[in-house]
Amino acid sequence: MIRTRLNEALKDAMKAKDKPATSTLRLILAALKDRDIAARSRGNSDGVDEDEILDLLQKMVRQGRDSIEMYQKGDREDLVEKEQGEIEVIERFLPKQLGEDETKAAVEEIIGEQEASTIKDMGRVMGELKKRFAGRMDFGKASGLVKARLS
Repeated sequence: MIRTRLNEALKDAMKAKDKPATSTLRLILAALKDRDIAARSRGNSDGVDEDEILDLLQKMVRQGRDSIEMYQKGDREDLVEKEQGEIEVIERFLPKQLGEDETKAAVEEIIGEQEASTIKDMGRVMGELKKRFAGRMDFGKASGLVKARLS
């Protein structure tokens, strides 16, 4: 589904001569192709599934935000704008992200369900969060919340 939407968006961007969107979509599809090749070597001939695609897109957004921070420190507004444009294109394919309050509530719920009480339980909690909220949660922030709660 996402894979199809990405390919259709690339065609539309090319027809509209939208160079920034075209280059971003090509970047996404190239990364996706790399993951598909890696998946084939593990015996998965169908390529990566939807959750892995969402994970890939989230990582690309996170990397873009990290780059923006560095570019702002280096006073490179031209590169900041380019990264922000790429992030906007990528975010079109991600489901609505959970807000901070929703993330906190989800973390509390999973900790309760898993009966987690120490930092040793963090892996189990994060695994369940990733399973339930793939593509909808910033797991970097969630990890910090889980760690603070279990410490």
